[in-house]
Amino acid sequence: MQLEEMKSLWDEMSLKIDSQQQLTNKLIMEMTQQKFRNRFTTLSLYETSGAVICFLAAILILVNLNKMDTWYLMLCGILSALILIILPILSLRAINGMKKIDFIKSNYKETLVRFTKRKKNMMLIQQFSMGISIILMWLVAPVFLMIFSGKDFFMQDYSTGTLVFFAATTIGVIFFVRWGYRCYKRITASAEKDLKELDI
Repeated sequence: MQLEEMKSLWDEMSLKIDSQQQLTNKLIMEMTQQKFRNRFTTLSLYETSGAVICFLAAILILVNLNKMDTWYLMLCGILSALILIILPILSLRAINGMKKIDFIKSNYKETLVRFTKRKKNMMLIQQFSMGISIILMWLVAPVFLMIFSGKDFFMQDYSTGTLVFFAATTIGVIFFVRWGYRCYKRITASAEKDLKELDI
């Protein structure tokens, strides 16, 4: 075999290897992209279920707002309905923003910057939601008591057992929202690990 033929054959093999490497890199990127999106799709399903419950509760409150016969019950009703509508929308938008991050159309640095910014936004919304959820519990209790029994929550005499129940429920809500926040942290940490494992 002559030198020119060997050179031509070598160049052809190099092109095939480069082409194969590019295809492999693209497949790795697409698989990582899908894995990344799947993490947030799972989170989105839970949030969507929660959002449906929140919207139904908000509708129930708004339909029965005429039953709130004092200014403070009316305030509790309006604030409860607003929180039950706004918080799920904010959470779903943040998750959707994470799902839309595209590894393939952007370079690694841009993708990482976009991810970091959206992760920070999503976690801030979750921290805000944690605090608001505890307040929401105490806003909703008087509203639902008035809707379902016609009694003013603030005018009732409560036994020690009932007060203990309220305290236990508050602690339960705190533990639940902290558990939810830890789930968000775990999922975003896993997604970040997927992203950082890409060797672009």
